[in-house]
Parts: sequence; C-alpha cells; structure tokens
Amino acid sequence: MTRRIAILRLIFATLMAFTLTANAQWEEKTINGRGYVSTSSMKTYYGFNSLSQSGKQITLKKVHAKDPKQGILVTMSIGSQQCLMNGVKFVFTYPVISSGGKTWVSKMDLVKLVHPVLMPGDIREAANFRTVIIDPGHGGKDPGATNGLGTEASYNLKVSMFLKKDLEALGFKVIMTRDSNRYLTLQQRVDVANQSKENAIFISIHHNSGQSAARGIETFTLSPVGVAHYGSRLKASDLQTRTGNFHDSANVALATAVHGTLLRYLKDEKTQKAYTLDRGIKRARFSVLSGVKHPSILVECGFMTHPYEARLINDTGYQKTVAKLIASAVQRYRAAVGARKG
Repeated sequence: MTRRIAILRLIFATLMAFTLTANAQWEEKTINGRGYVSTSSMKTYYGFNSLSQSGKQITLKKVHAKDPKQGILVTMSIGSQQCLMNGVKFVFTYPVISSGGKTWVSKMDLVKLVHPVLMPGDIREAANFRTVIIDPGHGGKDPGATNGLGTEASYNLKVSMFLKKDLEALGFKVIMTRDSNRYLTLQQRVDVANQSKENAIFISIHHNSGQSAARGIETFTLSPVGVAHYGSRLKASDLQTRTGNFHDSANVALATAVHGTLLRYLKDEKTQKAYTLDRGIKRARFSVLSGVKHPSILVECGFMTHPYEARLINDTGYQKTVAKLIASAVQRYRAAVGARKG
C-alpha cells in the first residue's frame, strides 16, 4: 500500500470513528489499524433479543412482539466476509474477527451496510420520490453477453419494458435510458439519469455471464469511499468520493429491497422451488453507479451462460415475474425510507 493510500485511509477511519463515538452504546476497538465495533454493542443498539455463538458462527436474533415472521435474524462467521440478514446474503468489506473473547465487525461494514439495512428509516438523503429511471444495459452495437437463444441487450430491454409497465401501474413516473435496441455510452446513460430534476431512483438491468456452472442473482451498489471494487485490491482512486457516494445508505437499502424480494418470491408457484441462487449484494465501481446523482443499483437477473438459467431468461413468463417483483420491491423501499424519523 502506498503512503498516499495509508494517509487517506487514516483520515477516513477518523471520520468513521466520529460517526460512531457520538453514541456511547458502541463498544469500539482498533485492531490492526482498523476500527471495529463489538457484536454485543450491536445487540444492545439494535434491540436484538439474543446474541449467540456456535463454533465460528455468530447469530443475532430479534423477535417481533406481535408477528414472529417480522423478526430479524443476522448470521455471520468469524473469518468470513459473508453476512446473512433475514436470509439475504451481503458481502462485507472485511471479515468478522475475534479478539479479547468477543467478536467484532468493522465500522465500515456497520455504518455503510448493516445500519442502512436494519434502520432504513434513518436514511436522511432518501427523499420521497415518484420517479424511477430504468437503464436496460448494453444495446445496439453492444449486445452484451450472448448465447444460442439471444443477447443480453435484448433481454435487458424486455425486462425493463415490463418493469416500466408495472411501475406505471403503481403510480410511478418512469424514465428509460433507452427504449429500443440502440447504443448508449456509459456516460450517456448517466447524463439521461441526471437530467431528472425530481427525486428519483436508478435501476440498471443486466444479465450475467461466466463459467457454465455459475448461476444466481446478484445486486451491486456503488462501493463507499475506502471500499475497493468487488474482487479487486484497494487503490488510491477508491478513496475518492464519487457522485453516487452521497447515497451510500440509500443504495444499500434499495439493493436490499430488490434483491431480497427477488430471492424470496422468484420460485415455482406449484412446487415453491427457487428458480435461482443468492450470489449476494456486492459493492463495485461501475460507471453507471459512480456518476448518477440518485440512489442507484445494478441488478444481474441470472446467468446467460448457465444451461438452466439461460432457458429461464429466455422465457417471457420469467421476464414478467422478475419485472413485477422489482416493481413491488421499489414500492416497499419507498415505504421503508418514507418511515424515517424526524
């Protein structure tokens, strides 16, 4: 790590510490130069009924007084960056660690991921909105991923057009970055989104590709300042604030609503067998997320390179279901952030 990155990281860590130490309930500790908070203080602050550990697995459980189905279950593992909140997979920036007989979560992950998910009503920048900007990825000379059944650009547009119809039926105003098979640069997509003067959210629709065994749904938000692009090492540019970072908390809350809804309901109605797998909510520095001034996410709706998912993606019924679930999630997200205090 260069001296510049080390200095910038120290400055950022100091700001993060200030955010948390304002509340005396947080038990904090610096480990290997990085700030952490104890899981026991998370239990106290968020009102979990229990905190337990079995081997490396840590479980926080909160039971809803009137409806047990509305409770919160958080599971993490020492040495792992994976966290499940009510069954939805999130990828932490740093692993959970054990020190001094207690378990600890990094301040970065608490502030930028856990808190927005557990307390969406606290997200001050998530102003009420009625406009949704839909970005069907690729198009024109850029087909995206391809297989023997079709192109990603075509599937992205089909799902997006179904989504537009569903959102409008719910009373939302919809802006499309493209509504035909035409090419747009990444900057042009950002420009279309930023032309909206109204409060809005931005959803970029994509379909994945990879090795033939790879499958599942994954949703991306912009990496917060100090968090590297998914799968990459931290570099100096990761410590620069981007336009989209103003909505870090809203981004995660929106991703949670969409990703969680897709995973919960994307299943066969008769057998209740899930159509796909959970690849998690991840952070990345995609250009369309970095430059947009509204809360933004990028949704990968399945793998075109997986034999089974390729057939699903090509099915009109599946496309309509994905769109309807995303529209429902947008409605839930608006209700959740609209319930904020103050």
